Amino acid sequence: MTVSLDRDRVWQAIDAQRTALAAVLEDLSGDEWQQPSLCPGWTVRDVAAHLTLQQLGPGDVLRTLLKWRGSMDRTIQHVARLRAAELTTGQIVAEIRGTIGSRRRNFGVTHLETLTDILVHSQDIAVPLGRRLDMDPDAAAAAADRNLSMRMPPPPASVRSTAGFRLVATDTTWSAGEGPEVRGPVAALLLVICGRLVALPQLSGEGAAALTARLTATAPTARSEDAS
Repeated sequence: MTVSLDRDRVWQAIDAQRTALAAVLEDLSGDEWQQPSLCPGWTVRDVAAHLTLQQLGPGDVLRTLLKWRGSMDRTIQHVARLRAAELTTGQIVAEIRGTIGSRRRNFGVTHLETLTDILVHSQDIAVPLGRRLDMDPDAAAAAADRNLSMRMPPPPASVRSTAGFRLVATDTTWSAGEGPEVRGPVAALLLVICGRLVALPQLSGEGAAALTARLTATAPTARSEDAS
């Protein structure tokens, strides 16, 4: 069962998450900005800086490609680090706040990829710092649907690992897939779909152990630069 949100509702969820994340970032200490995020090889500051780059037009994308580092993931991380070095933490927060209410998105992606970015990357920042940052369950379900169904741009590699399981949300009417059942809050399911294994302990059901084993076996190493 999918969750359908119209475009207005998606942008409202994006704005709400950006607002909540900015409030968290404003409260961080200098040390917390330098802590590792859930993205291997990325600091909290790197991820936050990456989120200031969510409204790139064709020219901006071309300039990003001119900084090519051998793969899209490494290039994205390189550009995020350059951005993190360029801006103060206050400027990073202000840049994120400045996107609230805007419906611009990066060239070549839909509003649903923008939704996934803010929902998941907010958790990449909040979870390792022990900060609570709730997701709208319906927005998380819409993002999960998009990641499970998308072909271009390519979905996270972790999406393939969820094939053969039935994912069932316990806090909203959402499910996807066929096979042994894996249950959990839809936010946890979205994080797992996007490769964030920290959410695995929140899952249960007859398929939870097998999915955990599969994802753990294919997890990226600490050197991975993928923050998608």
